[in-house]
Amino acid sequence: MSGKRILMIVGDFGEDYETMVPFQALLAVGHTVHAVCPGKVAGDTIATSIHDFEGQQTYSEKRGHNFTINTTFAEIDCSTYDALVIPGGRAPEYLRTDERVIELVRYFFDAEKPVAAICHAAQLLAGAGVLKGRTCSAYPACRVEVELAGGVYADIPIDGAVTDRNLVSAPAWPAHPAWLSQFLAVLGTTISHSGLRRAA
Repeated sequence: MSGKRILMIVGDFGEDYETMVPFQALLAVGHTVHAVCPGKVAGDTIATSIHDFEGQQTYSEKRGHNFTINTTFAEIDCSTYDALVIPGGRAPEYLRTDERVIELVRYFFDAEKPVAAICHAAQLLAGAGVLKGRTCSAYPACRVEVELAGGVYADIPIDGAVTDRNLVSAPAWPAHPAWLSQFLAVLGTTISHSGLRRAA
């Protein structure tokens, strides 16, 4: 099977793990991933943030890595991509105010192409108006946005994920194994394991 072309929409202060891990994991299994950000060109960087659960009433936030954009936003043609990935963090909150981003998200839903969304990515999905009648997981604080957008909030464990047709969603980065596994299944990606041979 040949690899898929996957678009990832990112922005400043997107969650570090939710940006870095899927980007690298999807590359590792042979897919092409183009990370784009409105107003940025290939070679520019975004600042990520690290969110953790340390006993307070909500998550804490620390400065993460710089993540390099590898594709120029203004030049993308969404029809050439097979799937979409939307990380969480603070970026979805303001990305949903960009008309071109909204058009891109709606395209993937209208075309029923695979979409992987995690954590606060539900804010962007709600802003794009694509959640009506859809089951969607998200960070619990985003439940109200999922429901106000007409979606059904999936109240699942923090390390779980849910698939509803082309949409694979999860509440936060502890769900990476389940979220990425379900997304790969929707993409049609198969991974085989063979035993290692010892050299004689």
